[in-house]
Amino acid sequence: MGVEDRKSVIFTYGTLKHGFSNHSLIQEMVRTGDAVYLGVYRTVEKYPMVCGPYRVPFLLNLPGSGERVWGELYEVSVYGVGRMDELEGTSRGHYERLPVEVVRGVENTVVVGAEAYYGHRSYAEELWKRNGEKGFSVYSEKEAKGYLKRKDRPQNITFLEQIRIFVASGMNE
Repeated sequence: MGVEDRKSVIFTYGTLKHGFSNHSLIQEMVRTGDAVYLGVYRTVEKYPMVCGPYRVPFLLNLPGSGERVWGELYEVSVYGVGRMDELEGTSRGHYERLPVEVVRGVENTVVVGAEAYYGHRSYAEELWKRNGEKGFSVYSEKEAKGYLKRKDRPQNITFLEQIRIFVASGMNE
């Protein structure tokens, strides 16, 4: 099997899901054969999922805290993962792609190994505290209300600076 044939399984929990602002990337990858929808899954472990600046969702790699998180699972090509890494800013310290175990639906006990984009460890704990150590199990229209697309955010400061300002502000948006 060549590198180009290898597939990753990616758990999406926020704006990449059906009906949200970045799903167009997934739709395009499905059209080109770089992604296949596998269904609705949820994490085996509890994880904090919170919103940061501009109602951007973050899954935090703090297992045991928060809720079991619902999302969508995709099989993604090497090329597709590269595109997702770019969107998620993995090379800029925005998110980290790390392992996660998920199960399909509520009753299923078959554990699937996947990867998810977690908020970067450099700010994860502070973001959890900033949200009062309260998270949610699904990023829905309610949580997304007020989400600001990247193109509509201030362009004079980096996303990491925006996260640091948000964490330091200590006020709910």
